[in-house]
Amino acid sequence: MSTFTTFAACPALISEPRHNNFTQHQQKHKQWFLHCPAMPLNRTPTPTPNPSPSILCLSSLYEMNTTVGQSLLPLDRTKTLHLVRHAQGIHNVYGEKDSKAYFSEEYFDAHLTPLGWQQVENLRKDVQGCGLHKRIELVITSPLLRTMQTAVGVFGGEDLKDGIEAPPLMLANVGKSQHPAISSLNCPPIMAVELCRESLNSYPCDRRRSISEYQQMFPAIDFSVIESNADILWKADDREKHELVAARGLKFLNWLWTRKEKEIAVVSHATFLKCMLSNFGKYCHPSLKGELNRIFANCELRSLVLVDRW
Repeated sequence: MSTFTTFAACPALISEPRHNNFTQHQQKHKQWFLHCPAMPLNRTPTPTPNPSPSILCLSSLYEMNTTVGQSLLPLDRTKTLHLVRHAQGIHNVYGEKDSKAYFSEEYFDAHLTPLGWQQVENLRKDVQGCGLHKRIELVITSPLLRTMQTAVGVFGGEDLKDGIEAPPLMLANVGKSQHPAISSLNCPPIMAVELCRESLNSYPCDRRRSISEYQQMFPAIDFSVIESNADILWKADDREKHELVAARGLKFLNWLWTRKEKEIAVVSHATFLKCMLSNFGKYCHPSLKGELNRIFANCELRSLVLVDRW
């Protein structure tokens, strides 16, 4: 079963959006909040001081207007993000039974399990069934095997037709998957980005292969923004603290904002997504904050609206 959640109003998933061009903002620091217009909060808000413009801060609707639970926002100041955690990886199966398994080289750059591929197929059907696949303009994926398998499986192209050629997003049987090749026909561009990879730790499952090796496996994924062929970020004796992962998440949002695309899917990892969202919801109703802080299930999709306040 796939999990499909939205923190925007329901029409954000089921109706055709208006299309506006984005202006690239040159400010070094931005202020974001998650727009949740359909969420009834039913409480009296407590006024809060204005946040510092020198900090990437998260806020709720009440930081915009402390008297109402709704707001009107220009669409050219928003982006819709569809956040997805990768489907079940082989490391999840054994690591959940015994956490020591995460240290095993056997699960280096973990691949999806058969159940993981079924989760991918279920989410793909949901995404296509509601028309979301037609609206997404860009897919960003962490450059690890399990996230790229999930990204191409959920958002990849149609079956090739006679007389039509398209480079494969993924070759057949990549990562012990016994999965057929996936085409790039009529799908949004897919780009691998280091900023949204899993927290950097000593687990081999979170160490990536060389980019040149991935390029052979995923010919139509764009790796152009990754500077190093080898994985120079992963360290066997070091662990990235959660507050640093959260800061990296805000840096990632800043980078996303420079993109011209309005509706973007991001395929990433449980810890990264949780840490990134932990920055948000400080002044939200507890029920909403709980939703934001809830760990992503495998192959769960959540949709949010990112709003620029400046």
